[in-house]
This record gives sequence, C-alpha cells and structure tokens, in this order.
Amino acid sequence: MSDVPDDGPFFHGTKAELRPGDQLTAGFSSNYRPEVVMNHVYFTALRDGAGLAAEVAALDGSTPHVYEVVPTGPFENDPNVTDKKFPGNPTRSFRSRAPLRVVREVADWRRLSPADLQLWRDRLSAIRADERGEIIN
Repeated sequence: MSDVPDDGPFFHGTKAELRPGDQLTAGFSSNYRPEVVMNHVYFTALRDGAGLAAEVAALDGSTPHVYEVVPTGPFENDPNVTDKKFPGNPTRSFRSRAPLRVVREVADWRRLSPADLQLWRDRLSAIRADERGEIIN
C-alpha cells in the first residue's frame, strides 16, 4: 500500500454493533440496493460522511454507529461516487476487498434531522425503483 489514495483517519458507518479489533468484511447487502451483495467494504475519511452512511443503514429503526477503521489491505477510490457523480473524490470515499479493522466507536458525528432522514427515505425509494441506479460492484 505504498500509493494509497488518502492517509485517513478512516470511518465506517453501519447499524452493526462492533468492538475494537472486530473486522468489517465484504459480502453483505447494499444499503442502497438490498438485492445486491457487495464485493467490497466501503469507508470514508469524512466522519460525517460515515455518519450519513450509518443513518441510511439504520433507516429500519436500528441504531446507527460510526467507527474509526483501518484498512487491512489495498483500497481504491469508490467508483460509485468518484468521477461518476463528483469530479475527483471530494467525499473521500473508498472501498476495499480486504477487511477493515475497527479501532473504536466515535460519537462526535453530525446526526440527521427528522426531515433529512425522511429525505433519504424518499431518495432510497426512488433509487430502488430506478433500474438505472446501478452499483459498480
């Protein structure tokens, strides 16, 4: 990993309850298209970006969590946002086939308002209804 795209620190948002030392792995359903099993585990260098991912994962009423994580293998820019939706990588979003090791849970991330949560519910419904909303897996 001599030519990493970002130095971090890195964060992952989820509804899973984890402890330091636990590993996050690929092979779970997408929060955006549940019928898609993901070949990568996703993370970001933006704490609030991970918070948004946690909130989306927990739209089913579970508790959102944000963890500081360390990639255990090579990683790349997330092609689902990088250059496909935003020039460059302003979201500092990445993905890896290798696990992420949990360092600690972080609590100082911005929570979404009830109105913003509803906006995301509406967006996800629209994405799931649109066959063009593919995920580069």
